[in-house]
Amino acid sequence: MVQTEPWLDRDRAMIDQLKSIGIEKGKPFNPDAATQDILKQAVLEAHAWFQPLYENVFAQPFNEGNHWAFPASAEFAKAIQSNYADPEIYPVDTRGLTYTFVFFSAKHIGAGQYYLMAINDKAGKPFNGASSYRLNVPANAPVTLYWSATAYDRSTHALIRNMQWPSRSSLTTGLEKNPDGSVDIYFGPKAPAGKESNWIPTDAKGKFEVLFRLYGPQKPFFDKTWKLPDIQKVQ
Repeated sequence: MVQTEPWLDRDRAMIDQLKSIGIEKGKPFNPDAATQDILKQAVLEAHAWFQPLYENVFAQPFNEGNHWAFPASAEFAKAIQSNYADPEIYPVDTRGLTYTFVFFSAKHIGAGQYYLMAINDKAGKPFNGASSYRLNVPANAPVTLYWSATAYDRSTHALIRNMQWPSRSSLTTGLEKNPDGSVDIYFGPKAPAGKESNWIPTDAKGKFEVLFRLYGPQKPFFDKTWKLPDIQKVQ
């Protein structure tokens, strides 16, 4: 990025910091073995430092009393939508934190899409890939397009490796609905009998997190007359 992109005024604070570890425009980056060891350790330290900050994102739930939250701080959401236009604010820490687990930039949050994320079940316990869980998506989800639920690896925030599929959505072929129009989505290492179409596989050796996407969210979602309940452990 440093070699191919021009420096913007807001980026100038990083020029000398990057130069101090060998990243400089116009010069190759070839760290020796000792420097590589230092950088690898720094990555581990940064990950450990970010972890409690990440968990704190979920301290402000979207609906009072449950565990779904918009996966970014209000400060970061405001800054990113204005392309960091406010000259008095540049949220470095929350920006860095968000980009450790969210790999895109939403310019119009709530217009075409909205996101809810959960790292804990209804009892407040982290999702364990060896256990089984159920999410009941109430009927008449307030979306003009569709909704989806996706499981991610808690340690990497990327898709869980070697799974048959990462998500299920209201557009999934064969998705089963309950008599009341709601949909049960299952998470776990094995599908409940006869529920494969509604099942999202998890790795029994690790933890996971869930991102619920709403494409074309409507008023009942934002005025909270339609609420997404917590994911419950069933086994």
